[in-house]
Amino acid sequence: MRLIGMLDSPYVRRVAISLNFLGLRYAHEPVSVFRHYDHFATINPVVKAPSLVTDTGIVLMDSTLILDHVERLADPKRSLVPPDIATHARHQRLVGLALASCEKTVQIVYEHQLRPEEKRHQPWLDRVRAQLLAAYGEIEREIGPGDGWLVGERPMQADITTAVAWTFTRNLVPEIVPADAFPAVARHAARAEALPEFRASPFDG
Repeated sequence: MRLIGMLDSPYVRRVAISLNFLGLRYAHEPVSVFRHYDHFATINPVVKAPSLVTDTGIVLMDSTLILDHVERLADPKRSLVPPDIATHARHQRLVGLALASCEKTVQIVYEHQLRPEEKRHQPWLDRVRAQLLAAYGEIEREIGPGDGWLVGERPMQADITTAVAWTFTRNLVPEIVPADAFPAVARHAARAEALPEFRASPFDG
């Protein structure tokens, strides 16, 4: 398999780290949707990262859909999704909150980097900032004072996506989300980032 995209994207990185945990072999190709647009288009005309080229040459996109597919390729014992329905609901809530954090961070970055200053809409930025802080606030409450993994005895997708989101946000908008604003999230991310599966696919910002 070929994973296309840069590791400064939380969506690419969550797929890479998940593949590491699942024990699936793949080649990572760091192709940028900005700097290498034309080359990316030869792989996926939609130019969407991450893109995953399967062993049979099918091009998949959207990190959540890619992860749903690769889960089916892996040993069930390595699954990153809890089988218990009650645990699964809480797990999916955490993944959703982490993905919302990524989305809102991206919106803030794009507003500042891609839109001319005179065309920025401050009420929109204020709203997105509030949503970002609300998402991390919910994750903070879910984690609480404990030091275990979020939904089990080993890291699951919720752990991966939460840590990836936090690292992304802290690197891109540290002035909006200070290091000490959400200590439980920060503690969780530091623990996850120390794992070999994370170190094998480091944030490249």
